[in-house]
Amino acid sequence: MGILEKISEIEKEIARTQKNKATEYHLGLLKAKLAKYRAQLLEPSKSASSKGEGFDVMKSGDARVALIGFPSVGKSTFLSLMTSTASEAASYEFTTLTCIPGVIEYKGANIQLLDLPGIIEGAAQGRGRGRQVIAVARTADVVVMMLDATKGDVQRSLLEKELESVGIRLNKHKPNIYFKPKKGGGISFNSTVTLTQCSEKLVQLILHEYKIFNAEVLFREDCSPDEFIDVIVGNRVYMPCLYVYNKIDQISMEEVDRLARKPNSVVISCGMKLNLDYLLEMLWEYLALTCIYTKKRGQRPDFSDAIILRKGASVEHVCHRIHRSLASQFKYALVWGTSTKYSPQRVGLTHTMEHEDVIQIVKK
Repeated sequence: MGILEKISEIEKEIARTQKNKATEYHLGLLKAKLAKYRAQLLEPSKSASSKGEGFDVMKSGDARVALIGFPSVGKSTFLSLMTSTASEAASYEFTTLTCIPGVIEYKGANIQLLDLPGIIEGAAQGRGRGRQVIAVARTADVVVMMLDATKGDVQRSLLEKELESVGIRLNKHKPNIYFKPKKGGGISFNSTVTLTQCSEKLVQLILHEYKIFNAEVLFREDCSPDEFIDVIVGNRVYMPCLYVYNKIDQISMEEVDRLARKPNSVVISCGMKLNLDYLLEMLWEYLALTCIYTKKRGQRPDFSDAIILRKGASVEHVCHRIHRSLASQFKYALVWGTSTKYSPQRVGLTHTMEHEDVIQIVKK
């Protein structure tokens, strides 16, 4: 019995098991087994297979965005519209067969956009080069899920299921659970909140399934057994996702309105070039980037060349971006902008910068 058969057997058993107090331990064990088999499925095969064509693209620019979706939803058309790269687009499925990179220049930042081949159902098991596509998506900062507005929510739920099964968690935060395996002393279990979905017995059963008999577990929030399994496995990726509904020129206004009001969703039309500017704004928001301008002593700030950093970056990060030895020679910095109480304010290395701040660094 192969891994795929075992996975489908467990999935069938979970589907036919009633969910109540009596079966929660049994379901918890099944979920732990399922996560274990899926992890085995993702491991590369030991047999020396012939080397295939490389799929991943070298990371460049300030951020990376992956375009994921079923075949023929408009990913290549979107890439061609947004960037200067021309990706082949045609009216048949699987026009794109490899990863095609492009660069969006927006607010002084270079955002790398990856046009990935279409995903089909069963991609997580390796169908249609699905594993390579999903592996590239794991390295991105934001996933843009392209959906066909005429197909409704069927595509969205199928894609979420595929990404969920390979350990990509969309628009979720990491569970606040402290977990540390130890050499001895059994399992020490504590929680700072009232748990409604997990109990000490269930946690022990799940840990025993992973052959862990000595560990320290502290729940700081009410988490489900699935979230606890994610913490044990530890290779999950939590990333923001923007759901983009394309081809809105083929549906009614009521349907467009319904799709646009969904959380984390944007409606566009690549064919008629509708709403693409709003999509770029949303993408910038999800990437959480900040532009910081530099200023030389006695001169005007240089607004032509910005330093692009992540939200919450400090003066130290700015120093490292300019030159690696600058932080060690740092005396103080003068900052103009929204992060200061008055302009200019004299700050140290720990000061947090905000969008469009101007900085002048003074060395020792």
